[in-house]
Amino acid sequence: MDAVVWIVLGVVLAVAEIFTTTLFLIMFGVGAFAAAGAAALGAPVAVQALVFAVVSALSLVFVRPVIRRHSRSALESGEQPFGVEAIEGSTALVLERVDAEHGLVKIDGELWTARSYDTTQTFEPGQRVRVIKVRGATALVWQDDVSSAGELPEARG
Repeated sequence: MDAVVWIVLGVVLAVAEIFTTTLFLIMFGVGAFAAAGAAALGAPVAVQALVFAVVSALSLVFVRPVIRRHSRSALESGEQPFGVEAIEGSTALVLERVDAEHGLVKIDGELWTARSYDTTQTFEPGQRVRVIKVRGATALVWQDDVSSAGELPEARG
């Protein structure tokens, strides 16, 4: 019966972690699952609690920092970005008119659907734009700061 209680606690903590995304509660969930293993092997409640505390603490001290370090984006860690991160911040050439509803741009030789980051802006074919963000397979673009005097959205106050 003790094992079931620990398993339920572990599941509750894992589900709660989904909503917090701090990688804190899941470490206690790991401890609860370890305690469930101890309970299944017939350990007394005091030993189960000790296993829970030790495994949770070790997870927090050793595992959580490693996971957090590897989950940082390439831009935050100073590594070479790849995938979508490599596209964000790059320039693109407008192939079909880009506005809030539709558009087509060429980014590093690849065709991407595009929308204007600022819904009041439109871009005509031949213009250069900056990719601000990628949502799914759509690039959200802004007027390129090199080809115009406009400011990027991060610079707005």
